[in-house]
Amino acid sequence: MAMRTITTTDHALMRLLQLSSVSLPVGGYAFSQGLEYAIDSGWIHRADQVADWLELQLLHAQAKTDLPLLKLAMQADSDGRWQSLNDLSLACRETRELRLTDGAMGEALRRVLKNLGIDVPQVLQQEVSFIVLFAFAAKHWGLEFGATALGLGWSWLENQVAAATKLVPLGQTQAQQLLNDLQPLLPQAIEIAKSVEEDFIGAGLPALAIASSRHETQYSRLFRS
Repeated sequence: MAMRTITTTDHALMRLLQLSSVSLPVGGYAFSQGLEYAIDSGWIHRADQVADWLELQLLHAQAKTDLPLLKLAMQADSDGRWQSLNDLSLACRETRELRLTDGAMGEALRRVLKNLGIDVPQVLQQEVSFIVLFAFAAKHWGLEFGATALGLGWSWLENQVAAATKLVPLGQTQAQQLLNDLQPLLPQAIEIAKSVEEDFIGAGLPALAIASSRHETQYSRLFRS
């Protein structure tokens, strides 16, 4: 698939970098999203297997759940619409752990935005999806969907590769090679997301759901559950 150019202004670019930075205190680094169990159980033990695991998620989970939700949330213009999309995002989480990930990161982002002086809608004050609040912040700062989706996808990918670096374990050079090999899939995932209608949002990756469920009771773990 041909690469598409995603443009943004310097000011918007700085906001996007801030929003998608691993240093943003939302706790994405604390969740492995099933990867820790997959490695501990022996499903994954090499860099190329990590690449396969993450590629499937990019093209069949991120592209068909998180990124379409991001697109719709950036178009939302009423409290009712924000509430509906927030409910849909949380309902798409197949395990308690995946819902915790979305909700805990959402709550952390809500605190960050409050400290930055950004008023979050009342309907997003309780259990809030990170994806929906990420979209709200992007819309507030005037970001375009393509650039925002690229930032969100990159942030997810970087956190997952960082988790694999600790867990497999991988060397820093291998981790950079993984990022190099997988980042061309981000524009492809964004293009897929653009064609996903609301009624078809959702993904079915049984191994991911099983790994996440079993991670909830894994005896020893580095990442949150």
